[in-house]
Amino acid sequence: MTLRGKLFGAFLLCFILPLSVLGILGYHLLSGIIEEKYAQQSELTLRALSQSVSFSFMEMDKVTDSTVASESLQDVLNNRSDSGKDIDKIDYLELNKVQRSFRELLVNHPSVSYAFMYTFENSRINQIFTKESFSAMPFGHFKEEPAYREAMRRQGLPLWVGPGEYPEVTGNGTEFTQIRVVKDILTLQDKGMLLVQMKNSGLETVFRHFRFKEEQYATRFLIVSGSGLVFFDSSGGAVDGRQLKELTEYRHLEGGEAYQTGRARFENQDSLLASVELGVEDWRLISVTSWVSLSREVMLYARWLGMLLLVCAFSAVLFLLFFTNRVTRQVIQTVKFMRMVERGDLSARLPVVGSDEMSLLAKGFNSLVSRVAELLHEVMRQQERKKLAELQALQAQIKPHFLFNALESINILAVQNQGRKVSQMVARLGNLLRISIQQKDVITVEQELQHLTSYLEIQKFRFEELFDYRIEVPEELLRCTMPKLSLQPLVENSIQHGFEGIDYMGSIRIRAEAERGRMVFWVEDNGIGMEPGKLAKFQYESQRDTAHADLPETGERRGLGVCNVADRIRIGYGLRYGLFLSSSPGAGTVIKLVLPLAEGGDGG
Repeated sequence: MTLRGKLFGAFLLCFILPLSVLGILGYHLLSGIIEEKYAQQSELTLRALSQSVSFSFMEMDKVTDSTVASESLQDVLNNRSDSGKDIDKIDYLELNKVQRSFRELLVNHPSVSYAFMYTFENSRINQIFTKESFSAMPFGHFKEEPAYREAMRRQGLPLWVGPGEYPEVTGNGTEFTQIRVVKDILTLQDKGMLLVQMKNSGLETVFRHFRFKEEQYATRFLIVSGSGLVFFDSSGGAVDGRQLKELTEYRHLEGGEAYQTGRARFENQDSLLASVELGVEDWRLISVTSWVSLSREVMLYARWLGMLLLVCAFSAVLFLLFFTNRVTRQVIQTVKFMRMVERGDLSARLPVVGSDEMSLLAKGFNSLVSRVAELLHEVMRQQERKKLAELQALQAQIKPHFLFNALESINILAVQNQGRKVSQMVARLGNLLRISIQQKDVITVEQELQHLTSYLEIQKFRFEELFDYRIEVPEELLRCTMPKLSLQPLVENSIQHGFEGIDYMGSIRIRAEAERGRMVFWVEDNGIGMEPGKLAKFQYESQRDTAHADLPETGERRGLGVCNVADRIRIGYGLRYGLFLSSSPGAGTVIKLVLPLAEGGDGG
């Protein structure tokens, strides 16, 4: 063998062959890295997306929560409306106030596309509005459906039904339907069954916002039932109504662990699939990403490597000294940064050097990590906005009947020509309203006591022989700060409930002291006290995350003020602070209010 042959053989054996093997191994290595990296990204994206989708269904739950407790719906259920006709058959100008309110509760909500209700007493179908090419089945047939039995078993909790799951009940449309039992709010007896269909426009908006680089990675999202029926396909509904087993042989998507991922064929195309629990019924959210689009960078690397092999035949030294070292170093650096991201460091960024395929890989990596950080930040911002909205909603609740009664009392004094008392009552009411409508959420203890005193003096005029009161607060606590309107609802609870039906003079004592870095108030009365069951119910409601969600937004509800205070303190300061009740029948009630001790300014 000639020297040229030996050199060529040595080059093939020592360089071309190892490099070919290295290229093959590198391809599989990068394929695995990309699959793992995208699986991690898919989990974050799916979990964030599932929260947004679940929030859309939760919003509809809140809408129907308000509807089933509304006066108009209760009037329809109990046959108190003026007309016995179906709502959709009455001229709108002839509708009375109750019927108009019932219609507006659901129809005017932007996410509602259709709604009707069965009433159990007369098996009537109350159409809120009609829908073309669909008519509700008779109540007798509906009672034979599995959806009816499941809704009855849930006793008022909502049942969500996907498109095509029960077409005889919900029709053949693409809308999601909520079914729930409606109870009489006074007797808690089952009175009817409400069916509400939600438009898909809200879901499509969510999927458009969260769709991750669809043009580059061809990602589609599916909402699938526990039995594998596809309810929603974000790519235009191409597979809506089909069974998942018809689309892929991968069987780990329909249940099991909370998050599943794997590579399989979907509609005869190699794909990366991921699945996460949606939090609605037993449904799951599935993402399907074309593997061809994901591996595009790997294929670029493979073609680049093949060109290098051709160049190596003419310039082996240059290849060994430059290209091999550079590729190896870049791959090692990429793996290093991927591990940093895997450990949670989302600030890691690959340095981009040059403009070749490796720089494209670095740019793609950096873009993926940036997108993950943006999604996480957006989720955190949404949670903060939701928490702030809850707090503001709780603080905005007002007792209108108290204002009406106070104005009526002032009117009586004016009729009696008692100008001095009218002036005093107006001054007290003005002080009460001035503090109530302040934009500040936190005021000084002194201002809170001024508000409380104004309220008590107004109530003493109305119930002159019912109660007296004492306020014992150390002077050093008057400059401390506290959430406004915290004490008045507790005192109001004593007047409205504690002194109900008593034949002796009631007494309310408000006192406070500093205790181990905390500010503690006690509101004590000698009223009728509370039964153990009622006391236990309050303790349960005050610790729920949504204790106020089922309460009406207008009018008065007994016990609303105390729960309002408990919710505001829980949201604003955490579970270390709040309300604690001690009561027994005939022995009065003691409410303990615990707040952080904080010095304030002038409180103006």
